[in-house]
Amino acid sequence: MSRTIDRARALARSAQGPLAPHLEAFGASLIAQQYSAFCVHHKLYRAAQFSAWLAQRSHGAAVPVLDEAIVKCYVCAALNDRTRSRGIATFELQQLLCFLRERGLAPDREPVPLDPVDVHMRRFAMHLREVRGLAERTIELYCELAVQFLRSHLGRDPVDLRALVPADVIEHVQRQAKRMPARQLKLVITPLRSLLNHGQMCGEVAPQVLAAVPSVSSWATTPALPRAISAEHARLAIESCKLHTAVGRRDRAVLLLLARLGMRSGEVAALLLDDVDWVAGCLRVRGKGGHDGLLPMPPDVGGAIAAYLQDGRPISDDRHLFLRSRAPIRAFRNSAVAVASIVRHALQRAGVDAPHEGAHQFRHALAVDLLKQGASLPEIGELLRHRSPQVTAVYARVDLIALRSLAPAWPGVAP
Repeated sequence: MSRTIDRARALARSAQGPLAPHLEAFGASLIAQQYSAFCVHHKLYRAAQFSAWLAQRSHGAAVPVLDEAIVKCYVCAALNDRTRSRGIATFELQQLLCFLRERGLAPDREPVPLDPVDVHMRRFAMHLREVRGLAERTIELYCELAVQFLRSHLGRDPVDLRALVPADVIEHVQRQAKRMPARQLKLVITPLRSLLNHGQMCGEVAPQVLAAVPSVSSWATTPALPRAISAEHARLAIESCKLHTAVGRRDRAVLLLLARLGMRSGEVAALLLDDVDWVAGCLRVRGKGGHDGLLPMPPDVGGAIAAYLQDGRPISDDRHLFLRSRAPIRAFRNSAVAVASIVRHALQRAGVDAPHEGAHQFRHALAVDLLKQGASLPEIGELLRHRSPQVTAVYARVDLIALRSLAPAWPGVAP
């Protein structure tokens, strides 16, 4: 490996062109992000070729502006019709552009001009963040669905919510209802109602327009049962982690946090090194809506985290507890996708054909197990950090033994 790194450094020193003085530093940044020696050499080779092409293209004149347009010109000129190679080269040179921009050696990307809908969405997002206190992922989802509504009625024209009429709202909901079930339709209606509610607060939406947002039928007597993984399947998934590998130690710690403490995927990904209190034996958890809490750290969970920290966690300045296993070494960018991927691969290794592959099934399983052991619903709600007793009450439907005692005897049957 050291020979490959030495070759990469020699390549950077021998490079020609306007970027040659910066390639050694670029290589050092790649090494710091823990890219493999082969990747470092390949990226530097591509950067050196790009620098030489820039020198040849300028012919002693001023170097063209370093941006995505010049990268596209190089890729088209140097790689002909090799589609896959073009994609790889574009990605590698995008990394080089980011490196140069961070150091002020290339102009920042030209900002995309905002249209009226984008401007209105910024104001709406600020309301959701500062007034409603919603999580960033929820804000992104609300804005994405609100944009669909505004674009369908306004296009890129100035946003004038006063022009909306109840028929616009009903038409949008009916169009969405044709392509999704009622449960998913709620995810469309809630952001729409929030958008119009904000508009009414600003004096831009008439009361009858907000009143036109329909409610989706949801029978309170038959809510969906919690999708809980069985205790045996959870055990097999946890035991499938290969403890002789760094990834296996990380994945086992993540799965134990899900199964033993019922943490959400975002809460697991947001854990910092400073959140683990080894003396008190507890974890600081950043919950939904900015609500923090303390959870006890069981011995098996603490042991799994310690094993990962001692022999598995990459060396990094990032203070997040769990990091990616591949370069660039950093925290999980999309927590829901990353943790769900860990769960999915664990179930596949264990040979478990589970109907659900998400991380939330471990949280449901913990609540169901605690209920069977005699824990009360308020106790379960406190552990799962529910803000409403109604959210916890759904678990009462899975306690069939307790429910049988409430069922009246069938008429004519001896007790």
